[in-house]
Amino acid sequence: MSDAPSVPVRTTAGTAATAEAGGRRAPRRTPGIWRASVARSSVELKGFFRNKQSLIFTLMFPVLMLLVFGSIFSGKVAGTDTDLKQVFMAGIIASGVMSTAFSGLAINIAIERDTGTVRRLAMTPMPKSAYFIGKLVRVVVTTVLETALLMAIAVTAFGLPLPSTVQRWTTLGWDLALGTVACALLAVAYSAIIPNSRSAAAIVTPVFMVTQFISGVFFPFNQLPSWMQTLASFFPLKWIAQGFRSVFLPDSFTVVEPAGSWELGRIALVLALWSLGGLVLTAMSFRWRGPRVN
Repeated sequence: MSDAPSVPVRTTAGTAATAEAGGRRAPRRTPGIWRASVARSSVELKGFFRNKQSLIFTLMFPVLMLLVFGSIFSGKVAGTDTDLKQVFMAGIIASGVMSTAFSGLAINIAIERDTGTVRRLAMTPMPKSAYFIGKLVRVVVTTVLETALLMAIAVTAFGLPLPSTVQRWTTLGWDLALGTVACALLAVAYSAIIPNSRSAAAIVTPVFMVTQFISGVFFPFNQLPSWMQTLASFFPLKWIAQGFRSVFLPDSFTVVEPAGSWELGRIALVLALWSLGGLVLTAMSFRWRGPRVN
């Protein structure tokens, strides 16, 4: 057996070879996209659930908000027979989607870029798309878990009714899916403006908090100033929350909705456009190196 050092040599796309002294080359294929995505997704999920800070800040924060504000709010929404508590709970479930898909992911990518993890992954044979698929799988799993947890608490502790028809369960599914994808892609794009891991929470959290207040999470949307309603309509959280109101609240509540209806078609269209816009922004802004990691 030869003791000569092996030298990796790039040959064709997706294939690498090892050149050994004597001219022998042993072809070595790069991992396939499916295998690499599964492996990367497993790493992402294990990393998330083993990180206590991620669990508390991302997953448990909406739960704490639900328990605290759900115990405070009482009474009916003016002009309706709907409990204010039900409106808030539909909103906080939408907020949970943004917490896991936007805030948690943007901060996570900023930390990985600052520590050089993103750069090191880019230098491996792993297909780069596997990195994003792994992030998306992590976000989808944690968002579904977050939504199920919030719904369970809202139903058992505060009497929130579950969706009563197949159509409402279907609306819950596509609203959750589109909202998660839109927020996740925007998080990847937004991470590009975070200079380092120490400032990540300070740059992400204000956006998360402000959009909650203007999107009708804490207050009935119709009671917000008209300029605030107009501003909120430019962001996905307003539409995600409106979709969840259509799932959990009676149709009679549409009397206080700005359009007088749930606008399900418009919700789907807006969230789809935000997903497309997030994809474009991600392609334009994502960098595999951070300002401190060249």
